[in-house]
Amino acid sequence: MKAIRIFFRSIRDAVKSIGRNFSLSMASILCVTITLIIVSFAMIITANVNNATKNIEEEMNIVVYLQKDVTDEDIDNMESEITNIIGVKEIKFVSKEEQKNNMSEYNSAFETILNYLDDNPLLDSYVVFVNDVKEISEVAKQIDDLPKVETTKYGEGMVEEVVSAFDIIQKGTIAIVIALVLVTVFLIGNTIKLTIYSRRNEIEIMRLVGASNSAIKLPFIFEGLMLGIIGSIIPVCITIYGYVILYNTMHGYLFSEMLRLVEPYNFVFWVSGTLVVIGAVVGMFGSSRSVRKYLKI
Repeated sequence: MKAIRIFFRSIRDAVKSIGRNFSLSMASILCVTITLIIVSFAMIITANVNNATKNIEEEMNIVVYLQKDVTDEDIDNMESEITNIIGVKEIKFVSKEEQKNNMSEYNSAFETILNYLDDNPLLDSYVVFVNDVKEISEVAKQIDDLPKVETTKYGEGMVEEVVSAFDIIQKGTIAIVIALVLVTVFLIGNTIKLTIYSRRNEIEIMRLVGASNSAIKLPFIFEGLMLGIIGSIIPVCITIYGYVILYNTMHGYLFSEMLRLVEPYNFVFWVSGTLVVIGAVVGMFGSSRSVRKYLKI
């Protein structure tokens, strides 16, 4: 029962403290709000970069052109050999007749040229998708060494550059999110430290009358929790409504259909929940750290 009374009294004291120290509380809330807005932007950018990377990787493939004299038996054997290569996710056969029809539908000039020729000059081929785009060059090399393979194409050079660029962007955005969270901890801690310092006489009296360390610390911890949650309200609203508006305005993609945006639902709720958790945890941690370190409780 005593623990329950201390718990509810701590919540009551935390609410009163926010009201009594309104200017410092608003400073803390503003600090949390601004930082979480930036964290939200960083999280949204990170998620969309990851999504774009995944979409582009799914589109990357190896085109395997077979020699002109391949037989049906060779084609069946080739499919089995390619499928057994480690890293191959999916394989699709495209006959030279199918390629001819596709090229004819794509451009009337191709249709005229191909119809003019007596024999189809195109080659049977396989389109190969890999599990990890980083392994595409190694898989292409193994396929190229197989018999009855004329050549393999997968965008040599460009693929490596694209993967490298996205890796840098992903690592950079993740580092920014982590740095912003640490900055939030530091700013909230310092702001709450000012609040604690302004109430040092009150805390000293509590200690003199025999209040336990828990009874002194809990109100500050709950205060930090409340400040963090209140500070996350505006970032959550901006995240939900702002991203939905952006998604609808851009019709679901950025600049190109290859750069598709993450669908708003349930993405915005996941980001919003993360912001609330960050605000609450950081507020509690900042308060606890300030009380323990600066008041020597």
